[in-house]
Amino acid sequence: MAPPSDLPDPSTRPSRHSSHRPDDESNLDRQTHVVGMMIGTALMFIGFLDVFLSISGGFEINVVPLLIYFSGIAVWANAVVENPTIRYSLMAGSVLISLAFFHYGEVLFWHKQVVFWSTVVVVMYFMFKEPKPAA
Repeated sequence: MAPPSDLPDPSTRPSRHSSHRPDDESNLDRQTHVVGMMIGTALMFIGFLDVFLSISGGFEINVVPLLIYFSGIAVWANAVVENPTIRYSLMAGSVLISLAFFHYGEVLFWHKQVVFWSTVVVVMYFMFKEPKPAA
């Protein structure tokens, strides 16, 4: 029988050959969320700007700005919303509204008003929402 050793049992030692660290995954996930949030916000802003300028300028627009706006909502919701039910509901709703506008092929004045005022309400909600405490 071999004499007892003071060294720890090799089967319980952590492996140092692992190239995958847990913080790498969370870092990549965080970067993906930030990129999605930036792209979604940019798309929403571009679409909203066209809607806003058409309301204030009195000219007509086609469906493309609204398609851009609602695709931005889908990208933003995928990156930001944590609750899967709300996330996929927002994404499905924005895709369905985009398809409806695409099928209808025309943007009426009240469509632009609904998009404008609902955006104002959502932005005001996020302006006055208390941030959640850091975990």
